[in-house]
Amino acid sequence: MNIGIDASRSRSGGAISHLRGILSELKPNDHNITAVHVWAPWPLINQLPNRPWLIKHSPEKINQNIFLQLFWQLHEFKKELLKNKCTVLFKTTSSSITHFAPCVTLSQDMLPFEFAEMERYGLTLGRLRLIVLRLIYIHTLKRSYGVIFLTKYASRKIQEVTGKLPNNRVIPHGVDSIFSSMQNKPIKPLPLNEIRCVYVSASAPYKHQWNVIEAIYLLRLKNIPASLDLIGGGSGKSDKRVNEAIRKFDPERRFVNQLPFVQPNEVSKRIQESDIFVFASSCENLPITLLEGMSSGLAIASSDMGPMPEVLGKGGTYFNPEEPQSIADAIERLIKDSSLRSDSINHAINNAKHFSWKECSDNTFHFLVSCNDSKK
Repeated sequence: MNIGIDASRSRSGGAISHLRGILSELKPNDHNITAVHVWAPWPLINQLPNRPWLIKHSPEKINQNIFLQLFWQLHEFKKELLKNKCTVLFKTTSSSITHFAPCVTLSQDMLPFEFAEMERYGLTLGRLRLIVLRLIYIHTLKRSYGVIFLTKYASRKIQEVTGKLPNNRVIPHGVDSIFSSMQNKPIKPLPLNEIRCVYVSASAPYKHQWNVIEAIYLLRLKNIPASLDLIGGGSGKSDKRVNEAIRKFDPERRFVNQLPFVQPNEVSKRIQESDIFVFASSCENLPITLLEGMSSGLAIASSDMGPMPEVLGKGGTYFNPEEPQSIADAIERLIKDSSLRSDSINHAINNAKHFSWKECSDNTFHFLVSCNDSKK
């Protein structure tokens, strides 16, 4: 059988990592798959592995503006699927509007289904965009023969909006092996002169970097020598809030360091140079950056919202990401309690081992094949 993959709308880091991860681990013969055809923009095509069974397509229209992308999906894509004898379509995002049966949709975007989180955007074009996306997502998910969720949390919250989707699976994605190099090393003691905290995420209304900056400031008021690396960059109003917080709490740039988006190997290097991993998002589906922190063997202070407790379990201390004092208290507990720090690191490492790209790939393609066979 031939499988088609619609990755024409996959432009986020998580979507790219997911597709690259499952294709890198796929053994087609294990699933009686003859070929996999992927349609994606050139930046994604160039990151996919080269395999004799993997055929890559990047038509001109999907590399241009959103209107041409949608036109291609509605009027041209189905013909290409039939031409290449694809019998099942895998949509890597819920924003794909191509009509093809059977199709399986991967639900990766949580924000349009979190109404309280959408309110953070106020009366803006950003919020209008999320409302439109929610309508598109509901339409796509309801028309799909099968749906893949990344967490139980996402499955429950999204189906509260869409209604029951009878043929669905929870298949978590994996974490790259580059982040596990610290797992077999002894847990390092915290330094006395500077305790480096790291937060990997682009700024957004639900990421709360400004609260983390204030939390580090509160720790320093108590003579706890904490510093913060913010990795991921950002733009717009959220980036402005980050810079305003830095000007207010660290005008001389003594303890807050900003870095733009960097490649995974550089992220891994920065994490390994840190002491505490902070994750302060209030809206996620299955955050890859949290998995990277868990796999790296760092003590973790995490938001208590969304799927984070499901993913992290006992592998960290929790805080309310909207309250700087709560963030500061969670970090302080990790700093002052070496037993808590050691236990949480071991739990996080063990939990991270359950997130495997091989298992994700096997389960995903097994589900695709079963949907194809059932539809027949």
